Amino acid sequence: MAGATGHCLVRFIDSESMKSISTVPTSRHWQWHSLQNTTFHHRYQSCLLSMNGCQADPPLPVGTIQSRTLAPVPSPALAMDRLNSAISELKSNPPPLTSGIIRLQVPIQEQIEAIDWLHAQHHLLPRCFFSARSQRNVSSNFVEYTNGNGHTTVSHNLVSVAGVGSAVFFRHHRPFSYNDWRSIKRFLSRECPLIRAYGAIRFDARAKILSEWEYFGSFYFMVPQVEFDELEESSMLAVTVAWDDALSWTWEKAIQTLESTMRQVSSNVVMLQKEVSRTFILSNNHSPCKTHWNLAVKRALQIINRSSTPLIKVVLARSSRVVTDIDPITWLACLKQVEGENAYQFCLQPPDAPSFIGNTPEQLFHRNWLNISSEALAGTRARGRSTAMDLQIEHDLLSSPKDHLEFTIVLESIRSKLEAVCDRVVVEPKKAIRKLPRVQHLCAKLTGRLRSEDDEFDILASLHPSPAVCGFPTEEARLLIAESEVFDRGMYAGPVGWFGGGESEFAVGIRSALVEKGLGALIYAGTGIVRGSNPSLEWDELELKTSQFTKLLKLEEPLRSKIVKLGTQLKS
Repeated sequence: MAGATGHCLVRFIDSESMKSISTVPTSRHWQWHSLQNTTFHHRYQSCLLSMNGCQADPPLPVGTIQSRTLAPVPSPALAMDRLNSAISELKSNPPPLTSGIIRLQVPIQEQIEAIDWLHAQHHLLPRCFFSARSQRNVSSNFVEYTNGNGHTTVSHNLVSVAGVGSAVFFRHHRPFSYNDWRSIKRFLSRECPLIRAYGAIRFDARAKILSEWEYFGSFYFMVPQVEFDELEESSMLAVTVAWDDALSWTWEKAIQTLESTMRQVSSNVVMLQKEVSRTFILSNNHSPCKTHWNLAVKRALQIINRSSTPLIKVVLARSSRVVTDIDPITWLACLKQVEGENAYQFCLQPPDAPSFIGNTPEQLFHRNWLNISSEALAGTRARGRSTAMDLQIEHDLLSSPKDHLEFTIVLESIRSKLEAVCDRVVVEPKKAIRKLPRVQHLCAKLTGRLRSEDDEFDILASLHPSPAVCGFPTEEARLLIAESEVFDRGMYAGPVGWFGGGESEFAVGIRSALVEKGLGALIYAGTGIVRGSNPSLEWDELELKTSQFTKLLKLEEPLRSKIVKLGTQLKS
């Protein structure tokens, strides 16, 4: 089959390991075939590069942080016109400061889905998308905007955000540090809540960065240059310009790159068909294969069962390579429709990189000023085909000793980490069932109040990785994962979300995939191994978790003769 399909296949090749994660990796390749070299840059057009905010040393506050709201308009096209006029006015009256960040936003009197707008910008990179799991009905989730005369006219719930280009980005191959967090926060303010940095952090910053994740670094965050906000009953189009002379990124450069990006943005937004057209899967391979998976799980159980080991749980993962032709934004839109408000949807794609997309049910934390919440999520079962069967499966999950152990490990770990920086931690409910369209989990919600806003970095650093995606104790589990897994998790199972001035929210990047249109995808899933785990049942759980991606494709493989014909056409 590989020979027949020729140029449409992706090859994954192991080669010499790189020597240090602080250098650009040249090791083990997710090597796009020669087709990539001729089509990737035609499919995507990178916006002009902006400044890397991590290079500020020390990260001093910027000179100004502003949000300006223009008068509402009926359509995206009119919003583009209004923003272009405002940019021209800004250009002719530059602020007399050496650094700053300014957001201009135009309310649109029509609700348009942010993912539809992002799909219309399919050729522009970098890009990002984030949709909250549910609407929390708290004031911080509402967006208030004013008319041109400064009078408040409406407030709507923020649903989803999409962005292209970067006013400022933050990326490095070293692990995410307190100074990196400060570098991001210097561009944010409680007074401008919609200026946010969207991005993700690697699962294990000490692991080798392989080539498929190279352009993500150890972390990648971006403040979008052009952003579309989907609100509950309306929409908003915004642009952001950021500059810092100390980073050799002047006001003039910043305005010029924003103008360049705006010339490429489309205001013609068409509603996406929330279904994947008939797509052949030319190849579907797992790493590890089932035989090697069984061996890895049995080895993990041998270690867990030793009386001398502190290891109680380890989360082993699988990477499934699917060779097919699918657009990542269309795929994500389908996932969003299937899961509804029960999951976070996200997309992150730096320049020259594949898309990292996901549909995760798991929250890492949400911070609103000093109030913080997190959750414990563990144990997985399928939904029943009938109400009676679904209730029976729920009962089995609630009464399972193996799943109770796994859940308790996650819950107590998160509780102890929150208690280190919170005055009081409340767990309510203590153990419940969260039902999703295809699966159900054990869950508990934890809330607390931080002693200081600066504790946000400590919370992020301590909560990740949680026992739900790594194991317990963390370091023993991490080392076993590094020994057992032959692929790079990258941002899979890492924090994915956004930092804001007074609010931040991160999900856990599970149920995710790395996707390149026209070439294929790497789909990731993991499962917790504890005393009593069964390798075959854990494999079935992996299949259940990845099914949300694969079930949207046509899994019937075409006849070999059709593949040969397809390969011949591609070569001609």
